[in-house]
Amino acid sequence: MNSILIVITTLPNLQEAKNLAKELIEERLAACVQIQPSVTSIYRWNDQVCEESEVQLSIKTTTKQWLAVESYIQKNHPYDLPELIALSPSQHSKAYGAWVSAEVK
Repeated sequence: MNSILIVITTLPNLQEAKNLAKELIEERLAACVQIQPSVTSIYRWNDQVCEESEVQLSIKTTTKQWLAVESYIQKNHPYDLPELIALSPSQHSKAYGAWVSAEVK
């Protein structure tokens, strides 16, 4: 079954977020990418607590595309270790699932 996945990642600014979102759509790796500007991330990196403003992407794709999406983001992301979390919704409308599947190849 080709289930929907929502892949979450963050980028340092809106322009890089838009660029990655458009590339994922153009490559047919995602059906839709929502951009949430100005999230604050607090995390530990190299033994220091950091606080950064970031832009969050919610990438709508399918389980069959997970490895391709993961690989694409790893290769095209400005961070050394980008956030890559895939969530699988337990429920979604049949029509939306069909649309997502039709949009990604």
